[in-house]
Amino acid sequence: MNGRVWTAEDLDEIAGLEEECFPTEHWTRRMLADSFVSGNFFGVLLEEDGAVTAYGGMSIVCDEAEVQLIATAEMYRRCGRGGKILEDLLDEAARRGVKHVFLEVRVSNASAQMLYLKHGFKGVYCRTRYYPDGEDALVMKKELI
Repeated sequence: MNGRVWTAEDLDEIAGLEEECFPTEHWTRRMLADSFVSGNFFGVLLEEDGAVTAYGGMSIVCDEAEVQLIATAEMYRRCGRGGKILEDLLDEAARRGVKHVFLEVRVSNASAQMLYLKHGFKGVYCRTRYYPDGEDALVMKKELI
């Protein structure tokens, strides 16, 4: 399972998968494109028979990174793809000299929290009513130094 870096040609397919994975609140194609061209963004994806099956992206500024999105198509979940995406993001962060990696995850998303814990993230604090539906977010952090 080898990931590759996003290209502009991938944005439509990623936007479609984003909407499929997060029907009520997802990154639009415009949001993805704006991040993609920001100069601070790094995105990686996995494919199966030419179709995107998982993707992730992070913003990197100085020695900090924020994992902004990770998603896996439903039929490919629980197969290690999310972990592979996260590992690729963390590897790139380390290559760029990042010391601290942050992310937010819904407090109800136990499977994502387990993935992040497995990869060395620790819960730092809670952001009350962070999501549009009022759910709290757990902020997690991993030290790369």
